[in-house]
Amino acid sequence: MFAYEESLPHVDLAFTDRQGGVSTGPWASLNLAASNGDDEDSVRRNVAAAVQALGGDPAEAWLMRQVHGAEVHVVDGAPDTVPPEADALVTARPGAVLVVRVADCLPIVLADDEARVVGVAHAGRRGVVLDVAAATAEAMRDLGARQISAWIGPRICGRCYEVPEEMRGEVAARLPVAWAETTWGTPALDLAAAAAEQLEKVGVSVHDLASEHAVCTYEDEERYFSYRRQGEKSGRLGGLVRIRP
Repeated sequence: MFAYEESLPHVDLAFTDRQGGVSTGPWASLNLAASNGDDEDSVRRNVAAAVQALGGDPAEAWLMRQVHGAEVHVVDGAPDTVPPEADALVTARPGAVLVVRVADCLPIVLADDEARVVGVAHAGRRGVVLDVAAATAEAMRDLGARQISAWIGPRICGRCYEVPEEMRGEVAARLPVAWAETTWGTPALDLAAAAAEQLEKVGVSVHDLASEHAVCTYEDEERYFSYRRQGEKSGRLGGLVRIRP
């Protein structure tokens, strides 16, 4: 169920893989979103299972309607009936479980364990260009965070994220570290490298788990969903974090 999990003195965080859920077909088995055509009840059960595995209460799970922007939503109460339209969540509220969902984009979990402030961010190409990761860190600082660490989870790697030459040029003109090439010799982008650089520039310590463990969602069909590989019916992975009550 978890590709990676870690418990700090006051914070629990994890990234899911695609195992251990109840969905079937192209969404088998731990798919965390229904926008791709999966059964909504199955998705609710999958989200609840992941939240419980982290030690949280499914009734305290916060999701987002992600739109590839840089809007940060501050969580200060019970989950909304309709998830907020945002690409990042931050909170200082113990017990709230923040969830980001991806299918090749970067899932980023952030935490200041001492200050007990956490956040999650969804960073695709547009989100990286808009610097959603740094915006999330700044919103956490508004809640009292000072020493923030970030974990970048499973995503498509720079060796596989093929893009048109013009797009690579446009992004790399703003973020040179994002320039990449696929293993088959075509233009690509390394979004994780760019997001890591953005976070480090605002004083955040970065752990790139996918790089450390040679993880690529596109390459590993057994463990991960991938929009680039599966198309519209791709499942969604998750990054989760909570402050223990």
